[in-house]
Amino acid sequence: MRLLSTLAFAPLLSAQLLYVGTYTRPQSDSEGILAYRFDAKSAKFTPLGLAAAGTNPSYLAVHPNGRYLYAINEVDSFNGKKAGSVSAYSIDKATGKLTLLNQVSSGGPGPCHVVVDGTGKTVLVANYAGGSFASFPVQADGKLGEAASFVQEKGSSVNKERQAAPHGHEMVVTKNNKFALGADLGTDKVMIFKLDAANGKITPNTPDAGTVKPGSGPRHLVIAPDQKHAYVLNEMVSTVSMMDFDANAGTLKEVEQVSTLPADFQGNNSGAEIEMSGDGRFVYSSNRGHNSIAVFAVDPKTAKLKLIQNEPTGGKIPRGFMLDPSGAFLVAGNQETHTFTLHKVDKASGKLSAVGEPVKAGAPVSFVFVK
Repeated sequence: MRLLSTLAFAPLLSAQLLYVGTYTRPQSDSEGILAYRFDAKSAKFTPLGLAAAGTNPSYLAVHPNGRYLYAINEVDSFNGKKAGSVSAYSIDKATGKLTLLNQVSSGGPGPCHVVVDGTGKTVLVANYAGGSFASFPVQADGKLGEAASFVQEKGSSVNKERQAAPHGHEMVVTKNNKFALGADLGTDKVMIFKLDAANGKITPNTPDAGTVKPGSGPRHLVIAPDQKHAYVLNEMVSTVSMMDFDANAGTLKEVEQVSTLPADFQGNNSGAEIEMSGDGRFVYSSNRGHNSIAVFAVDPKTAKLKLIQNEPTGGKIPRGFMLDPSGAFLVAGNQETHTFTLHKVDKASGKLSAVGEPVKAGAPVSFVFVK
């Protein structure tokens, strides 16, 4: 029996919608994108069932107007070619259901992340297996056009097993919408692209990248609200790099790395997701192995990080998590135990505390809220 896929949809009133991107492998018991209603007052989730069927819709992004949702389909073959796909959906806010608008090739195999720029005119995708980045124009009806730009990265780094080739892992857009940053796990670089959102295009900047310590494996990143620093989660060594960032020139320089793990931890671990509080005072990252969310305080003078907590996620392999729009809660997904958990955020200290019981969801990967 598939979890949640047969549940009836209920009308949504003032509560927020939560969409969950999942892996649809046989052992995950998921058929696609799952929907829930989240009531922040009661801190409760109501399962709304399968919002849209699809293959491995692992990462999701919502259009700024809240009417459209975009998902990558993490596969290696699309329309007979070596590529994944990107799906565009319209959102029915009354029921939470998603209606497929169209689907286009991601340009390379194994897409693993998607984001919409601030104007809502461009969707950007990272292709992990293909080691590439691509951008797509968003049409007036929310549909995606074919790729407006495609950048195939080159190079490698010191870990011959994991870094023999490029592996694009995420794209993030600056607040001024002038640049897009692309984490490349395979080359230990954060690629820097100029963004022409009006035409849906990206082009390499000069300089075209910032680098982290060899063998780190940059996976995901966040940019501080003041746009003067970026924090890069390094998957392979379980650290966060603090980088100086110039949002006008598009330059990045690594300053230091801080471990996401407690000093006494022994065992295997890899980093997965990173988020920052809206006020820029705290950074959060997930540990797959230690099975926790690392909480960092940001020094207001130096912007350096100090690890202040490791909050258990109540399950195994917390791949993705997200702060809710108010910043009062954090939702953490446990990929291997097929649940997600809710954590209250103490806005004064930044620390987390678990709320309620784990919620069932097959192989959760990413989360997006829609008001």
